[in-house]
Amino acid sequence: MKIPLIIWLGLLLLSITESKAQNVKRQTDKHIVHQQERMVFKQWDRKKFTPTKGFLGLNYQYWLTWAWHPNYPKTDLRPLSAAGPQTQRLLMVAAMKNTEEAYKLHADTLRNTALSEMVNYAGVASVADPLWQLYYRHEFSPLIDGQNVDPMDGAEAEVRDYLTRTGVKEWYLEESRALAERLDAARTTNLDRGSRIMAYHRMLTEYRELSTLWEAKKNRAKLYLSLTKANEKAKVSDPSIAVPTGKTDRQIADDILSKSKL
Repeated sequence: MKIPLIIWLGLLLLSITESKAQNVKRQTDKHIVHQQERMVFKQWDRKKFTPTKGFLGLNYQYWLTWAWHPNYPKTDLRPLSAAGPQTQRLLMVAAMKNTEEAYKLHADTLRNTALSEMVNYAGVASVADPLWQLYYRHEFSPLIDGQNVDPMDGAEAEVRDYLTRTGVKEWYLEESRALAERLDAARTTNLDRGSRIMAYHRMLTEYRELSTLWEAKKNRAKLYLSLTKANEKAKVSDPSIAVPTGKTDRQIADDILSKSKL
């Protein structure tokens, strides 16, 4: 009977000791509280550096505490003070953020400038040029689609045969192909947009001159053939008309048309 009683008494003592250990006393020491307030958020108030000197400076606790740290009450050590490390860190973060935004703005400006320069120089982007789309593409469409366009379109069969036989048609096709190759090179080569537009302008002038000359050759060929027919009819109707010595009318016209190709 004594052994269970002793056990019960032991358990009771342990439970009482444990309950006392769990009751933590809140720290209310004013000196520690003042130091916590100083270091965290409140003003660095020199009046709250306790213990104070007391009457006539005779408080020994003051001298035992602050005599070893005479400059401590004078130095503001709060992290969030005007010159505190936390304030400096926040200011440094803000400055670094402003610098980062400035660098980002500068990088974006460089990127936009590079993109605009690339668009101005890249031959791949020349097809999207507004001036090409609105004007030059329409003006050069017969030259670009030269394989699908018959240069003899609208001409009579006799004129077609004459221009083919005399080589005028081949001359025109060669000139057109050369001009089309130059135009394609100007469109695909990496070139400044201003230089590309000036190249379009020069080639458009040459193309118009070539087209005008081609139409003139067709008209001359038609006129020559009509005059030749009229001359032959006149000779048939009146055999007394003598044929002049030297070159015939056909040979003279052939010479004129061959020279006009140059």
